[in-house]
Amino acid sequence: MRSYSNTYIFIFSSIMVIIVAALLSVAAMTLQPFQKKNVEINKKQNILTSINIESTAKDAEELYEKYIIEIFAINTSGEKQEGIDAFTIDMKKELAKPLNERNLPVFISTLDNAKQYIIPVYGKGLWGPIWGYVALQDDLSTILGTTFSHKGETPGLGAEIDTKEFQIQFFGKQLFNEQGKFVSVSILKSGTADPNSKYEVDGISGGTITSVGVDAMLKDCLSSYENYFKNIKN
Repeated sequence: MRSYSNTYIFIFSSIMVIIVAALLSVAAMTLQPFQKKNVEINKKQNILTSINIESTAKDAEELYEKYIIEIFAINTSGEKQEGIDAFTIDMKKELAKPLNERNLPVFISTLDNAKQYIIPVYGKGLWGPIWGYVALQDDLSTILGTTFSHKGETPGLGAEIDTKEFQIQFFGKQLFNEQGKFVSVSILKSGTADPNSKYEVDGISGGTITSVGVDAMLKDCLSSYENYFKNIKN
């Protein structure tokens, strides 16, 4: 059996590590554009889902171009901000800023000769981040649809926020009460929400912390748009 010196083994191992690292680096750089494109398509699918338009990876871009007619950023005073790519805004980073420094994206769609206003939301669940989109009818109070996602909530419990059964509850709910005050939609303990209420839905049985996270996410994110909503209404 042939033996090798320690120096030979060290040099050989070092060369192999360098070669593997270089190959991984090249692979990562090559795949990066595809990964970025997949993230973009997934985001467009989620935006479309919030207005109840089903899409696939193949037709998402076409449907997005068809239904989404305007995208822009605003500040918390409700004023449009120029020179900002609203599609790429990271809500996690924006919500970490002081209120008056946030840039907030707005997506406007058109269905049945009416406009819808799609607002991204971002918050914290039990095990990690939760996020989604809330679509409002042109009165800027009535919810047309929602979509929520998560990174690591418990299957069968908190992870149920991404199911139609949970999300459909928000259809027709109101962000503003009859006096015009912003109240959002409250997520209550499972089975306790009044089905006739315009402002509350049932939380997830066994997923209390995630439900609380969704409740806080909606209030925190949507309240940042309150001035914009009022400006449009007026």
